[in-house]
Amino acid sequence: MILLDENTHAIVQGITGKQGRFHTKDMLAYGTNIVAGTSPGKAGQTVEGVPVYNSIEEIKKHHPEVNASIIFIPAPYVKDAAFEAISELDLVIIITEHIPIRDTMEIVEYAKENNTILIGPNTPGIITPEIGKLGIMPTHIFQKGKVGLVSRSGTLTYEVASQISNSGIGISTAVGIGGDPVNGQNFTDILKKFEEDSETEKIVMLGEIGGIAEVKAAKYAEEHLTKPIVSFIAGVSAPLGKRMGHAGAIIEGTDGTAQNKKDLLAGHGVHVADRPADIVNIIKNL
Repeated sequence: MILLDENTHAIVQGITGKQGRFHTKDMLAYGTNIVAGTSPGKAGQTVEGVPVYNSIEEIKKHHPEVNASIIFIPAPYVKDAAFEAISELDLVIIITEHIPIRDTMEIVEYAKENNTILIGPNTPGIITPEIGKLGIMPTHIFQKGKVGLVSRSGTLTYEVASQISNSGIGISTAVGIGGDPVNGQNFTDILKKFEEDSETEKIVMLGEIGGIAEVKAAKYAEEHLTKPIVSFIAGVSAPLGKRMGHAGAIIEGTDGTAQNKKDLLAGHGVHVADRPADIVNIIKNL
């Protein structure tokens, strides 16, 4: 397992909002260790039995063990919330989408300066089966196993995780890095963590058109990693210059096309699937 384990003591920023309440209940039901939440001006309330505070500073006074946060806050206010979390905690996950790109760039840079692991924004989060989740993914499709899953797409993550779990192979940890052009942890960062994880034997990397993050990760893996990687790139039929779904999924020139990525990944030793449905068979044959 990576990122989320038995030592994770998490808070929910924006816990009294509609999304915060709903997903807090779901995360608790899955066994996640949610210690507290923030909602300025609403200290003293509880959500699903979880105490609410005005700030992370207040939480740390009562719960010094807190080391992770998941953010459910409207986009215009995420930057302040993220800076607060990054300055205090080891792991910060931003679910919110449509954050201004300048804000995201500043958040990512601040996380690097503070050596805080940042997941997102615009991510479904992370899940470690039988341990917990800090995210919004449907838990029933993730069964415990030995395959590490990293993806830019939430929907594609769910489809592939379901197939891997139904096959009896299962997932060690699944991480959505986010679909925006700028995000915290990238594919290479997560591949490094899976390489060091004793519970992960094989890795699935789900990418999209646009950018070169998947190719950079594959090149790094070829030179430094020992565990086999299976990849699928979504967007084979996407036209040049048109954004497809995620803000980061846009082709400029030929470098970001799905076919070009597939060719480059294969050239770096990655096992490339033509369809998501092919991934399980490739895993079984590795």
